Amino acid sequence: MAAAQGGSVVSYAGKVDFLKLQNGSDIRGVAVAGVEGEPVNLTEPVTEAIAVAFAAWLLNKKEADGLRRLRISVGHDSRISAHKLQNAVTHGITAAGHDILQFGLASTPAMFNSTLTEDEKNHLPVDGGIMITASHLPYNRNGLKFFTSDGGLNKADIKDILERASKIFEESADDNQKEREDASRGVVTNVDYMSIYASDLVQAVRKSAGGKEEPLDGLHIVVDAGNGAGGFFVDKVLKPLGAVTTGSQFLEPDGLFPNHIPNPEDKTAMMAITQAVLDNKADLGIIFDTDVDRSAAVDSSGHELNRNRLIALMAAIVLEEHPGTTVVTDSVTSDGLTVFIENKLGGKHHRFKRGYKNVIDEAIRLNSVGEESHLAMETSGHGALKENHWLDDGAYLMVKLLNKLAAARTLGSSIGSKVLTDLVDGLEEAAVTVEIRLKIDQNHADLKGGSFRDYGEAVLRHLENAIAKDSDLHKAPKNYEGVRVSGYGGWFLLRLSLHDPVLPLNIEAQSKDDAIKLGLAVLAAVSEFSALDVTALSKFVRQ
Repeated sequence: MAAAQGGSVVSYAGKVDFLKLQNGSDIRGVAVAGVEGEPVNLTEPVTEAIAVAFAAWLLNKKEADGLRRLRISVGHDSRISAHKLQNAVTHGITAAGHDILQFGLASTPAMFNSTLTEDEKNHLPVDGGIMITASHLPYNRNGLKFFTSDGGLNKADIKDILERASKIFEESADDNQKEREDASRGVVTNVDYMSIYASDLVQAVRKSAGGKEEPLDGLHIVVDAGNGAGGFFVDKVLKPLGAVTTGSQFLEPDGLFPNHIPNPEDKTAMMAITQAVLDNKADLGIIFDTDVDRSAAVDSSGHELNRNRLIALMAAIVLEEHPGTTVVTDSVTSDGLTVFIENKLGGKHHRFKRGYKNVIDEAIRLNSVGEESHLAMETSGHGALKENHWLDDGAYLMVKLLNKLAAARTLGSSIGSKVLTDLVDGLEEAAVTVEIRLKIDQNHADLKGGSFRDYGEAVLRHLENAIAKDSDLHKAPKNYEGVRVSGYGGWFLLRLSLHDPVLPLNIEAQSKDDAIKLGLAVLAAVSEFSALDVTALSKFVRQ
């Protein structure tokens, strides 16, 4: 029985619920012991079974028979469990008779790119790529993301792979089959792919500057990699382009993340890069998350270019290149962003569901039905462009900003990052922005044995009915997730979390009083749902 078709050399270690490892279109679990209440469930045997399952899934997708020899790339971020999981992936796939390209420390976008890069010398392109990462989650977590030349896998694909992995894992308990002879095992090759990937980014900036070798000459740009995988951007991208990079920080990989969480949404992380810009009198600051599929920036005055501002900036750049195009975002973007995209930039704002894959897939769908879309972005910092194969690549987003800086520099301008800040001039921003998480007690009698999802949907229906009776509040005419309502000069969105028994409530308003009025409207509507913990909301409206 060929391993890629069901057999495996993984060692059995008890019953595992593989489907619990699914997190949307990713796999995530606990890989390191030591945190109370978080037992390890992403073990080496489990990871090996998942890797073998991916190879089997890939064979099916390519409609190849079990004898087809695949070539699969594997890379990882800086997590302390990275090497053992990389070894497990390598062992499983090579034992199944397929070849592995090990990239070592890599970014998630690079793993996708390895399915597209034409480079025979380095055995590229690969049939599929595996990235070992858990983004910004704590040090004890890890996970896997998968890619083919069509992009990242979707939820249904991940479920399929995990179901295959569960069977492989269980069958291995009674499988006394010896490993194949060495001659039939796959070959492992080490490839410095990050240098190849970074070289493409450098060429993109040079091309936008008319072929100038060092178009960023004299510009001071600092990078905060948060001890993740983004440190390459300094030596392999910025320096070859002529930028000054002194003051860049936390470039060394450290899976314990000793300085701050590598997350462009985290306040401490954004304060760290802002301070670095101001201390070094830099023109621009760039910050990445752990695996570099998200990013944000800070201008020379310490003004953060993240969340709605980063979407507005990218929309301004893309709409210059593609006038009138549709910008797809997640559901929690501001009303001010809609006004900015549609009234100032002349584009169209299509607000969709949360989840980077949801946003990207919606942009692809719009194009397929004749509505041109070139940009899909989440407020989290995930951003994908049609020109870049719809890949959410934090480094590529920053290259788009560098292109604007390089073009200004080529014209002899010395305005630094002002060229970027000017692009978001006129974006209306709320004075008060808050997110409150209302948890559902799954053991509460009010659920009557039903699921938290059904209960959450009932809360949303009740809220919708209550809003219809309030003349001060107006439900959004087009909305794809939860209940979005405008009123009192602001708006709120109550939605059901993608994965957890939680109803996140986002409120934006021009004053604290108006934000409290919106909060009170929600509280009045949901207070009769006794399984819903409204403690945080009650505290907010009492302020």
